[in-house]
Amino acid sequence: MTATPSPATPTTFNPFSFDFHADPYPTYRWLRDEHPVYRDDALDCWVLSRYADVLEAHRDWQTYSSAHGPMIEPVDPVFFEAYPMLIAMDPPRHTRMRKLVNRVFTPNRVAGLEPQVRAIATRLLDPLAEAGGGDFVADFSALLPMEVIFTLLGVPASQRLEMRETVDTMLDRDADSPAIPARAIEASIDLHRRLDAFVAELRVDPAAHPGLIADLLEVEVETDGGGSVRLTDAEVSGFCGLLGAAGSETVARLLANAAVLFGRFDHVHRAVLADPRRIPDAVEEVLRFWPPSQIQARTTTRAVTLHGTTLPEGARVLMLTGAANRDEREFDAPDELRLDRPPHVALGFGHGIHVCLGASLARLEGRVALEEFNARFPAYVVDESRCERVHMTNVHGFSRVPFARDGS
Repeated sequence: MTATPSPATPTTFNPFSFDFHADPYPTYRWLRDEHPVYRDDALDCWVLSRYADVLEAHRDWQTYSSAHGPMIEPVDPVFFEAYPMLIAMDPPRHTRMRKLVNRVFTPNRVAGLEPQVRAIATRLLDPLAEAGGGDFVADFSALLPMEVIFTLLGVPASQRLEMRETVDTMLDRDADSPAIPARAIEASIDLHRRLDAFVAELRVDPAAHPGLIADLLEVEVETDGGGSVRLTDAEVSGFCGLLGAAGSETVARLLANAAVLFGRFDHVHRAVLADPRRIPDAVEEVLRFWPPSQIQARTTTRAVTLHGTTLPEGARVLMLTGAANRDEREFDAPDELRLDRPPHVALGFGHGIHVCLGASLARLEGRVALEEFNARFPAYVVDESRCERVHMTNVHGFSRVPFARDGS
């Protein structure tokens, strides 16, 4: 089965439209074919949609700076000064902070989480198997990464659900409005106040809540001058807020996207049921077909000419990962879900120096979650008439996916 394009050809790009959230792909095709360098006067930005251009922008951090953050909406620089984040840094500061974080967020640490991820998935899925279905998002995909991430950080169980709901509110947006809603701003402030208090508590008693936050407070690396440096409290809080939000949101949407797509492309579902070793391939293809993170922003540090159009220095640039991943210049039959695609540079978790730090954890969660789900629901149906989507800017996906075991 292939995706059905919308009959009408788009004539505008509005990333805040709820219709766009429901199906951005006709707009993406129009941009790639007609306006590969699109000027959006309302948002005061430029838009790149072809795979080659988006890939190069990810690679060329010297030209496409992350210092002003990756969000579509302009964010007050004061926020990133108060809560420094890797996604809003360029080298050398980015290099220093990433090196510090890498000291504790290691591949071995991530791989060691598999038994815990599987235990959480089992605990969440067993009641659904007994009931014969439920809401894939509310009952499973939103809860699994929240438990994994906040357990990894060391956040007490009593605070995890409330923090997850705060993250959802922080990313929520209104229809057709480029303004960040007051509720989202308040939620962002609330999340970081909670993390600030948590970090301050751990400074006094590092053993109070063992986890990544406590470890980050202790890690240090040598500087070029022979000394050593540690992360500040603000940097720890900023990193953990980023990991908590990005880690839980991305995996929640990735898994729900997979559940819906397996229902649409039954040949893919049959293939992974027959050979679970192909689930990692399915995760990568879902990331290409419906990437949870669809748009990333950058700011040019010099004038750039693409396709006969010059972007000035200081221009805000939106890189459309969702559009790049469907570019027929790069992918054969891009609107089909296939497990046998030849290797390509994946953009689903970013690329270059800003490739997602938690990508390996997200892939592990995706593989384990789908293994356990398929074991309990080898045949199921999704009620797409009752599915609902989130309304965020950078993140696309479902907030509700009702499903039931197929007994036919």
